[in-house]
Amino acid sequence: MNQTEIVNILTKKTLALTFVLSAAAMAFAQDKAGVTGMIVNKSNQPVPYASVTFSNKANKTLSDAVLTDEKGQYKLELVPGNYDITVEAIDYKKSIVNKSIAGPGNIGALSIQPEATTTLDGKTQEIQGVVITAAATKPYKVELDKRTYDPSQDIVSKGGNLQDVLSNVPSVSVDTDGTVSMRGSSNVKFLINGKPSALLGIDDGANALQSIPADQIDRIEVITNPSSKFEASGTAGILNIILKKSKKTGFNGSVIGTLGYLPQTNLNANLNWRKGNFTWFLNGGGGYRESKNTNRTDDYFTNAVKSNDLVIRNQDSETKSKNNNYNASAGIVYDISEKTSVNASGTVRTFDSENFGNIDYKYSYFTDPNGISNRTTFGTNNNLAFQGDFGLDHKFDDKGQNLFLSLSLQRSRSYNDTNVDETQNGAFLLKNVVNQNTINKAVIGKADYELPIGENSKLEAGYRIDINTNDYSNDVLQSTVSAPILSFLKPYTYDATYKETFNAFYLQFKSKIGKLGYQLGLRDELSKVDINYQNLDPTKQPILTTKNYNNLFPSVYLSYEFAKDNQLLVNYTRRIDRPRSFFMIPNPNYSDNQNIFDGNIDLNPSYVDSFEFGYSISKKKFIINPTLYYRHQTDDTKMLVFNLKEKYIDTDLNERERIVSHTKPINLGTDDRFGLDLNFNWDATSWLKFLGNVDLFGYNTKGSTLYDTFDKDGNPIQAVADFNGKGFSTRARLTSTVKVDKTFSFQLQGFYRGGQKTAYQDRKDMYAISFGASKTIWKGDGTLAFNVQDIFNTRAMRSTTYTANSVRDSYMQWQPRQFSVSLTYRFKQGEKVEQPKRKKDINSNAAGDDQQAPI
Repeated sequence: MNQTEIVNILTKKTLALTFVLSAAAMAFAQDKAGVTGMIVNKSNQPVPYASVTFSNKANKTLSDAVLTDEKGQYKLELVPGNYDITVEAIDYKKSIVNKSIAGPGNIGALSIQPEATTTLDGKTQEIQGVVITAAATKPYKVELDKRTYDPSQDIVSKGGNLQDVLSNVPSVSVDTDGTVSMRGSSNVKFLINGKPSALLGIDDGANALQSIPADQIDRIEVITNPSSKFEASGTAGILNIILKKSKKTGFNGSVIGTLGYLPQTNLNANLNWRKGNFTWFLNGGGGYRESKNTNRTDDYFTNAVKSNDLVIRNQDSETKSKNNNYNASAGIVYDISEKTSVNASGTVRTFDSENFGNIDYKYSYFTDPNGISNRTTFGTNNNLAFQGDFGLDHKFDDKGQNLFLSLSLQRSRSYNDTNVDETQNGAFLLKNVVNQNTINKAVIGKADYELPIGENSKLEAGYRIDINTNDYSNDVLQSTVSAPILSFLKPYTYDATYKETFNAFYLQFKSKIGKLGYQLGLRDELSKVDINYQNLDPTKQPILTTKNYNNLFPSVYLSYEFAKDNQLLVNYTRRIDRPRSFFMIPNPNYSDNQNIFDGNIDLNPSYVDSFEFGYSISKKKFIINPTLYYRHQTDDTKMLVFNLKEKYIDTDLNERERIVSHTKPINLGTDDRFGLDLNFNWDATSWLKFLGNVDLFGYNTKGSTLYDTFDKDGNPIQAVADFNGKGFSTRARLTSTVKVDKTFSFQLQGFYRGGQKTAYQDRKDMYAISFGASKTIWKGDGTLAFNVQDIFNTRAMRSTTYTANSVRDSYMQWQPRQFSVSLTYRFKQGEKVEQPKRKKDINSNAAGDDQQAPI
């Protein structure tokens, strides 16, 4: 499907939705009167583009708002009644008057006063314009089944993206390659507004995380032990990214621009308009970013005996990328009545990149002179994703009986083209042309129902269907010194389809007896996986595989409230780790003929039993939340690295052998994780605040397997890969914020990750320090921010891997030190709309879980 087709589809759906909502609006409309008026200043001159908000004192849903035209005039339709009229305009004081609208007509001119330069006490109005009257919100909050992080006070990531924000979230760490992990495990499930999203593309890659601006993120829910209401995948937990939505009438929003180095530019806008029963939003923007990835690998082979046996292979790789990304989201919410609303939204994201890579190989043979080869790569990537979300929310009453229905249609496609040229000792050796095309389609339908029972209890039930299809098309062509004409490399040229369908049902009951709260849940997921794989190798038969799973996932939550701000939390959940579709394609990738990733079609899910025992103290100046946890995982997915010998023709047309390193995911043994996850927030003084996270964890990994390799004479043998290992490691993060005055703050953040060691691999420790500063300008309407990521350029991953015939030392730095400057401008017009109050649910964990509306 090309971009023109996508535009046509979105246009047709938008027109159809417009007609439906227009009909609904006419059906539910009340008798309204045409009202006109004018906004003037103290000199009786018109004030153009002022925001005029009419708040109905009897019924908030009848409120409306309008902007004046260039002549300071406005008109709108209102239901007769008593209104508070709020007028706001840039460089003018806010004005509020009360008027009774009895019928159609002109209500006359309303006058507003300009902002004063100084106040009576001599203080500048700029300081007074900064809104700091309310108590600052805590950046970290503990709830029954999740922890919520507010990035608005995160200066270090201002002007950045989702990946930058995640680097600062307690209990979460981001590796140098963009891999996100929680408590030492990278099997994290991402949701956006409670749903999987096409915004994150296929397999949740680091590029996708970099395409979501930090300014569009309202909060992040860290769910280490998700309840039965959530899908069961993601054994490490769930990160639910809640995007911003406005609660103000009238026109409001913000624009943020960023400049940085390595070269990056970004411009993003969040615009909202609330008028009567309608709310619409438009979020979007784009950016350019350059990156540099450095990778060094030294292989020391331990059983060389013949003259042409390889003793040492050094690989020095550098990849430079130029990336462009654009995203746009638009949607509407229509309140049919005070109890029923419908919503619809659409999202489009594009990502384009050019990658320039250079790999230098140096070879030391047993007796032969050193050899040198070089590989240069040029690749392009084009990714286009779109998503349509539709929902209906209905409140049966004000006691909390609710129904939520939603449908999400998603599609993303990725085109990757790579050209590889390899030389040996300066002479042509081979050329590869690789074309990889992937299309992902997803349909997600959900229904969630909530029923209060008495004063202290609630029953929740729901159904969900997911249909995900990935189509892979991979072409690899090769020419060599002995066969100079490009021809297909048959084992790596293939078509494959991966389709997963699962139906899920859940039932959850929560209640409270005195100070004891509890929540019991059970989820049933029926999964079916179909894989259809065929390559050009005539000796290989097509592979048709179907796998069916039916699993029950219980969850238990207990809380005991010693006092209002002092509670004990205990929970248990069972989770599943479904293999990535990419891992199950037999030959998914070919870009380097000496380092090959092999898929495993026999890969199965692994399962985790997770226990937590936590305590939370929340005071005015500090929050402390220590949690003891234990996770037991069976059939754990591990990455097996092994070496094979392969014949090739060198530049002198002689047949030689080279060693090819393979990486393959396998199910193996068990993995136990246990430790203390300590999060805290401390307002030490009025000008100094600390946010910290310390994860002290132990690990006990068990498992070994046989694999094919070669002995010192080059003969095929089977060796044992030993993954057994136990030990103790740490992760720590500390962010300190210093408030110089009401308009200026700076932040220093330190991160440390301890090493981990097994018989198979020894991973070294890592640390990084970042800095940020923020200045409020333009009477509170603007923010100027500056940050430096990884000040000392130390964020790099180092490890040593041991195989039967080699020792590999690796170094990788995904991104070197970088800095950026950002400028934010906020439109502050409009009055906050108070939502109708409903009966308080004493067990409620706040909105933001698995039934979030599109905006």
